[in-house]
Amino acid sequence: MQSALWIRVGSLMAGNRVLPAGHQPGRALCLSLLLASGLCVLAASAAAQDVLFRNSFDLPAEGPATAAEASRFLTQATFGPTLIEIDRLQATGYNTWIDMQLAKPAGLHLPFLDARAVAGDDVYHNIRQESWFTRVVTGQDQLRQRVAFALSEILVVSDRGVDDPFAVAHYYDLLVRSAFVNYRTLLRDVTLHPVMGTYLSMRGNQPENLAENLRPDENYAREVMQLFSIGLVRLNPNGTPTTNPPTPTYTQDTIRGFARVFTGWNFEGCPTNEYTWCYPYDEPRQIWWRRPMIAFAGFHQSGAKQLLVYPGVVPSTGIIPGGTATVDLDAALGNIFSHPNVGPFLSRLLIQRLVTSNPSPAYIGRVAAKFANNGSGVRGDMAAVVRAILMDSEARNPASAPANAGKLREPLLRLTQLWRALDARANDGRYREWYPDWWAGQAVLRSPTVFNFFLPNYSLPGEVAQSGLFSPEFQIATDNLLTTGANFLGGAIYYYWRGNPDLSNEDVSVDLARDMPLADTPAALIDRYNLLFMGGTMSAPMRTVLINQLGTLNNGNLTARRRERVQDALWLIFTSPEYVVEK
Repeated sequence: MQSALWIRVGSLMAGNRVLPAGHQPGRALCLSLLLASGLCVLAASAAAQDVLFRNSFDLPAEGPATAAEASRFLTQATFGPTLIEIDRLQATGYNTWIDMQLAKPAGLHLPFLDARAVAGDDVYHNIRQESWFTRVVTGQDQLRQRVAFALSEILVVSDRGVDDPFAVAHYYDLLVRSAFVNYRTLLRDVTLHPVMGTYLSMRGNQPENLAENLRPDENYAREVMQLFSIGLVRLNPNGTPTTNPPTPTYTQDTIRGFARVFTGWNFEGCPTNEYTWCYPYDEPRQIWWRRPMIAFAGFHQSGAKQLLVYPGVVPSTGIIPGGTATVDLDAALGNIFSHPNVGPFLSRLLIQRLVTSNPSPAYIGRVAAKFANNGSGVRGDMAAVVRAILMDSEARNPASAPANAGKLREPLLRLTQLWRALDARANDGRYREWYPDWWAGQAVLRSPTVFNFFLPNYSLPGEVAQSGLFSPEFQIATDNLLTTGANFLGGAIYYYWRGNPDLSNEDVSVDLARDMPLADTPAALIDRYNLLFMGGTMSAPMRTVLINQLGTLNNGNLTARRRERVQDALWLIFTSPEYVVEK
């Protein structure tokens, strides 16, 4: 494709990178300099010596071989690279870093809301958004948080349907805790969470009563198949349709069968005689939101139920005899989980959220194979799936990826990347970015529908659509949001900087001081930001334009000149097509 938004960009050459002041060089760069000049000075620390001399100068077999490769990986696996994390990844290697992340305890969001309530704050969804920014910008469990964010855009609930910030935060914490568990477990936990039950009207679902013209609600029955597991058409293991024209995965009879399964569930603590209308309006019932729904036998649809039919399904008819609510639920979720579509369907969605909008069938197939069998005979191992996505050749080696590889960076991820790289925070340590949807077109768990902020199959009209490609995030790149988003990020760079006397203690501000000494050498500053924000993918023409532009800023005040150069470098990068389309 020739569109500027999808242009393939060159790689940063190691020999062109200028060492940032005060920054320990990574192994690969030091070795490169040793070979080139016979000299590389490392900081006198045991960790730095271990990096250089470990394994007789050997790099981890799987990489990263350069700081730029480390930064690209961290862009996909975290909420933004930092200089410290780039060094750590180079020292450990990809797989050890992933192992370390898998072992980190889950950083939960609900405790922040509880603490603010105890402190006397009026807690609403503003505080829930603050909790999210706090965790993803400062938390150490970056991979877990990034996967949870991806899952929140697949297993969608929204505060537009459940107007209780504590409840919605508890649902998000379910995704955080379960980011690396088996997908069968995650699917059951999501199904029985009261927020999902309320949002997709499974909670309080009643059996058929023709005399009163009552039929089981079909909402969750439809979406758990269409959006959470198998999609609309039968797929090959590589995600392509099995037939042309495609074969539907289910029928209306299947939806009715699952709707009957999903009857008889409500809040734990709901009195049986209040089944059809109980709700935790008062504060003592807040605990209802924090426990899985339970079965109410008298409200479960009796009789046999039609489930999915596919090759190898047991029973072959897909019809299960009438059981208890729990027995039927487990049989139905097992029926979904075993469907051959789940691996390729879910793999593609996760690849889109983490790596690229248009993964090749081969990429999807490799990840789906890991979903089918993690190497130890286990199906649905999410930790294995995430590792497979991040370690795939199409993710790690841009040269092996299709020419159309890449994706538009989500607006929220642009902000978190800026804040993490520049140690942003308010003087009181809080992150009061309460209503990001006004400028970003998205806020966590605030999508307008169950289909998320953007559709996985959305194609930007014009060249993208004509090429048969998908560009999900472009669906919220409207004229209005492009303007408000650019203005917001401009303010974050030019106004909200630490030391600005006009700021209050509550304003989140970036720290420009670390990089201002580099501004005397524009090439060094641009190379640092190329590393941090673009993973070394900045093209040579873009680099030249930026360096020349910074050279024109010659404010007589040394401090002001340095700050202006840093701010211009950030602004021009963050509004450039090469940055916003992540390669």
